[in-house]
Amino acid sequence: MSKVVHTPNAPEAIGPYSQAMVVGNLVFTSGQIAINPMTSQVEAVTIEEQTEQVCKNLSAVLEAAGTSIDKAVKTTCFLADMADFAAFNGIYGKYFTSKPARSCVAAKALPKGVLVEVEVIAEL
Repeated sequence: MSKVVHTPNAPEAIGPYSQAMVVGNLVFTSGQIAINPMTSQVEAVTIEEQTEQVCKNLSAVLEAAGTSIDKAVKTTCFLADMADFAAFNGIYGKYFTSKPARSCVAAKALPKGVLVEVEVIAEL
């Protein structure tokens, strides 16, 4: 049995999908981008600012699901430019201190022209 996760503390989905789904004892988040949930706009400009907003959004979604970023077991990260890898890692490492498994790839383009998108699988 699965359960849809929704919180006003993270951006609304910009398409026909959920912020996250709980299946068994796992939470699968949709990719989060640097949209400020209060304004529904991308306000952050630098990769560092955008990564901070993404991690805050993921934290809010995971909290709404009944877990936390500390329980992440796998992340998939998309960067618009791999030249941003080191700067992204600097911020990512502040949030994902449990060091979950990770994939990080370059994407030709990301929604709303953002620089980074991250999705998470976490334990409850």
